[in-house]
Amino acid sequence: RAIRYRHSNTACLPTSPLHSFPPDLTAAIPMAAITRFVKRTTPFYSLARGFSSTNSHAPPRENRNIQWVFLGCPGVGKGTYASRLCNLLGVPHIATGDLVRHELSSKGPLSSKLSEIVNQGQLVSDEIIINLLSKRLADGQAKGESGFILDGFPRTINQAEILEGVTDIDLVVNLKIREEVLLAKCLGRRTCSQCGGNFNVASINIKGENGCPGMSMAPLLPPEHCMSKLITRSDDTEPIVKERLRVYNELSQPVEGFYRSRGKLLEFELPGGIPESWPKLLQALNLDDYEEKQSVAA
Repeated sequence: RAIRYRHSNTACLPTSPLHSFPPDLTAAIPMAAITRFVKRTTPFYSLARGFSSTNSHAPPRENRNIQWVFLGCPGVGKGTYASRLCNLLGVPHIATGDLVRHELSSKGPLSSKLSEIVNQGQLVSDEIIINLLSKRLADGQAKGESGFILDGFPRTINQAEILEGVTDIDLVVNLKIREEVLLAKCLGRRTCSQCGGNFNVASINIKGENGCPGMSMAPLLPPEHCMSKLITRSDDTEPIVKERLRVYNELSQPVEGFYRSRGKLLEFELPGGIPESWPKLLQALNLDDYEEKQSVAA
């Protein structure tokens, strides 16, 4: 499918401060669509069958699984929760950063151009990202994939509009967390220089005040043999992280509004770490019963 680009913005953009969030976790979700999702049986139809589609080339809704987007600044945990949902629902987890890294290592047609862009410290254009994504979706469909969860894309209005012409997104889950928690998480990130494992040494314990609940998150510590090999990303410093937060927030608001106006945005504020947040996210998506049924079936 030919895609017409108005202009080429950046596809890899920094992170964001977060706004106050309604106490009702499901307040922003299109509940009629969720109810339809819960009532049907596998294979899944589209989550949002009631929404009008702008893409006549999308697979018929009754023949495919969910097509979701996860938004949220780097460090919020969207990759973690998207991966868990992909395992639960049987759909692939597609992260645009992984697509770029895969292309760089594949020696494919875009590899040399991407290498030049990365080596010069430039940002990958919308056109390249969309081309990689379109190819990944086409390859997946050829293999029999019928859905996906897209992680961290789109990040600009231009990207959202282009994506709308490529595929039909059902639901956009926008993960949020308190700014001081996010800052602590980013500053606590560590990678093992030997095995490549990702860990977090931050121990977060914030008291509730002024109507905001407290929050506790335990560190994700490495095994003993990795402890002496931990390294910190060079850009995980407080000034840089705060600037990422400012820029991401500035860019993310229009994207949130884009999907909110289409009735596809679910805003979910993480109440804590995975043990606290995972069951509440499933509840917000009306998937808690589904997880129980899957466990019994297994």
